[in-house]
Amino acid sequence: MNGCGAHGHEIAGYLLDPWLIVPLVVSLGLYLSGWSRLGWGLHRRAVCYLLAWSTLVAALVTPFHELAERSFAFHMVEHEIIMAVSAPLFVAARPYGVLLWGLPETLRARFAHALRREVVRDVWRFLCLPLTATLLQGAVIWLWHVPSVFDATVNSLPVHRWQHLSFLVSALLFWYAIAPAYRAGQAMAYVFFTMLHTSILGALLALAPRVLYPMQTLHAGEWGSSALEDQQLAGMLMWVPAGTIYAGAALFYAIRWIRSGSHAVPQALIPSRGNHGGL
Repeated sequence: MNGCGAHGHEIAGYLLDPWLIVPLVVSLGLYLSGWSRLGWGLHRRAVCYLLAWSTLVAALVTPFHELAERSFAFHMVEHEIIMAVSAPLFVAARPYGVLLWGLPETLRARFAHALRREVVRDVWRFLCLPLTATLLQGAVIWLWHVPSVFDATVNSLPVHRWQHLSFLVSALLFWYAIAPAYRAGQAMAYVFFTMLHTSILGALLALAPRVLYPMQTLHAGEWGSSALEDQQLAGMLMWVPAGTIYAGAALFYAIRWIRSGSHAVPQALIPSRGNHGGL
């Protein structure tokens, strides 16, 4: 069945927004082209990239997105998939070089030259500082959950596009910034902080005595629940399942930190030239 929903043209529940479909298709095409040119076989990084891409498509293109348009709880799950599943999988895939090799040779050279510009590198280094990336992602999450701002996405396709894009980009920066092994201790702290503030936000939604998002919960009756119950479930999903993902990531980095520390501490106890400590 064809139709034009609030967020774009749909066929059988699949969202066919060209501003979404084109980047997804191009990114997959570039990756497969680059992987083929490099002559690599199936690898863990390729699996991570394909899983990340598939979860993004499942959240934003499939009929699941239509459910998210009509249920605040499903909408919350959609956002958590983008930020806590797809984004870390993309970072784990480390696809940067592969995507560059997917470009035509002329464009690849120009793009590589642009990336080497000092101003680009300075901005990139700043954005990829763990503190910067963590605060940026936190600001994006809290800003979009201001009730009037979140409800604006219901009837505005451009606003909804910006919401999803900002969630994805800020999450990619966050997971990328904390990924280096030598930052395991910092990563643990920043992931824990992220778990803490998102859990607080989820708790505020779950425990609110009144409906804060009237537009997001407008169709709650279709699922046999009240608007307040839909909002409470959305808050619980952010509070517990999403919090569990971040807790698992914090535990992962804690283990890496402990393991690296078991070898690094004895060396750190020995004074030497140029050894100033720190992470």
